[in-house]
Amino acid sequence: MRKGRQQVGDISSQAEQHFDRHFSRRISNLVDVRRFVASWVVLMTLLIGFLVYQLIALPTQHEGFRPVSGGIYTEGIVGSFTNANPLYVATPVDSAVSRLLFGSLLKYDSAGRLTGDLAVRWSVDEEGKTYKVVLREGLQWHDGAPLTADDVAFTYKTIQNPDAKSPFFAAWQGVDVQVRDDRTILFTLPNVLASFPHALTNGIVPKHLLADTPAGQLRSIKFDTVNPVGSGPFRWEAIEVTGERPETRQTQIALIPFVNYHGGMPQLDRFRIHTFNDTETMVASFKDKEITAMSGLSAVPSELEGQENVVDYDIPYMGEVGVFFRTSAELLGDAKVRQALTHSIAHKDVVDILPYPAAAARSPLLKFHLGYNQDIQQLSFDMAKAVELLDGAGWTVGEDGLRQKDGKKLTLNLLTQASDEFEAVAASLREQWATVGVQVVVHTLPDEDLQRAVKQREYDMLLYGIAVGADPDVFAYWHSSQADAVSSNKLNFSDYKSDVSDKALEDGRTRTDPELRTQKYKPFLEAWRDDAPALMLYQPRYIYISNDRVGGFYVRLLNTSTDRYATVEQWTIRKLQAP
Repeated sequence: MRKGRQQVGDISSQAEQHFDRHFSRRISNLVDVRRFVASWVVLMTLLIGFLVYQLIALPTQHEGFRPVSGGIYTEGIVGSFTNANPLYVATPVDSAVSRLLFGSLLKYDSAGRLTGDLAVRWSVDEEGKTYKVVLREGLQWHDGAPLTADDVAFTYKTIQNPDAKSPFFAAWQGVDVQVRDDRTILFTLPNVLASFPHALTNGIVPKHLLADTPAGQLRSIKFDTVNPVGSGPFRWEAIEVTGERPETRQTQIALIPFVNYHGGMPQLDRFRIHTFNDTETMVASFKDKEITAMSGLSAVPSELEGQENVVDYDIPYMGEVGVFFRTSAELLGDAKVRQALTHSIAHKDVVDILPYPAAAARSPLLKFHLGYNQDIQQLSFDMAKAVELLDGAGWTVGEDGLRQKDGKKLTLNLLTQASDEFEAVAASLREQWATVGVQVVVHTLPDEDLQRAVKQREYDMLLYGIAVGADPDVFAYWHSSQADAVSSNKLNFSDYKSDVSDKALEDGRTRTDPELRTQKYKPFLEAWRDDAPALMLYQPRYIYISNDRVGGFYVRLLNTSTDRYATVEQWTIRKLQAP
């Protein structure tokens, strides 16, 4: 028993010694690390605080803002308003207002593809002459009246009426329009026309409001300018004209969402078109945040470049800018001269001076067109060849460095639009042609005067932009019938006449099989290259500038400038912090 107590005592003593060695003595060391521990506590507190702050800030910094409906969108355009009726639109302002107010059977989507608008589907028979178009169900006009096939037939029969004097008159001659039922229309063509569906993109007008008006009076009624009724995403609200003098006059057209729009009610509360007489005034209004966006500029104004909230939408056109040589002009009737002028121009020198990146154009067809052939393009840059051609045509260089023949100098008048872009391009062309002894006198005119001069053929050469479109049917620009004085449009700006080209263009537009159509266009491309009726330069771009980004603005390719509205019902300008 005593031995047991002694053992217990020994064990107790050992435990005390062990405790003293491993705990009591080491606890004093905590004093040495007190500062180290305190530092870690402070650091951990800061880290936790930072994490809490990040969690609070995340919705704003990472989830951002979400678009919401509402707001007034004001778009500035240089020009004047004359008519909202889609049968008579004449200016960029008219086209914009009409596109927002009136629906069409077909339209171009944000990628430039043909798609249904009022029409839900369309088809063509085996012969390729009769097209059947079926309307969407439940379509309405802005006044609540139903939109039916009768309205469609009324629209196109009005266009066909010579008393109406619609610019679409020539394109619709010989087309039979019949109503099968309330939603179905048949279009029977006199001949196969592969590009016909693209002719169905003009606005449809209401029969119940216009049928009692004589066709000859349709161009000047209140419906056109004061109370238009359409079926588009927006409906008419009001028009306001300010400024007593023409040079200070501005027009504001207010539109409001159409609740029953078949594409869904627009997100904006209002859409306003604000017209200006000049670019400077419009840009000043934009800088003062009086307008939301600007349309029709050739480049971003220098004073707006680099500004944080200014958004530049740079969209390629389905078109070309080129120089059209008027082959009926005395000095340009010789193909060798035209070939020499083509060989004299380096595309890179022209494209490099543009205020935006642009693709060079070297054919009457664009690269995405059916029938485009990269092996058949216009004559390439070759200065030596240009000199050889001019020498061979009898144009010799005089002491003043200019070419002359039979006592007459090779001096050509170049007409173009009065704009920074076209004037810069014209200057580059003039300098390059001067190197081969050709004198070029540049004339610039504002758009309205330019249109008159073009129609009267008051030029030797015309620097101009054309809308080619999604279909390769370029009949209107290069067929000899379109150079005739009695032609309603006279879009053959070169007055180009070629039997080979004419037949190829006719054959190409009357074939629906893609492979066959491609083959038919080949002789046209070859004739066009060899005859050199024009010099294609580049594919232009459409510049749209807005104060801050426009939600829902998804446009990648344009047929016409109004295709910017392809998704307008989805546009938003207001934002709300996401939850």
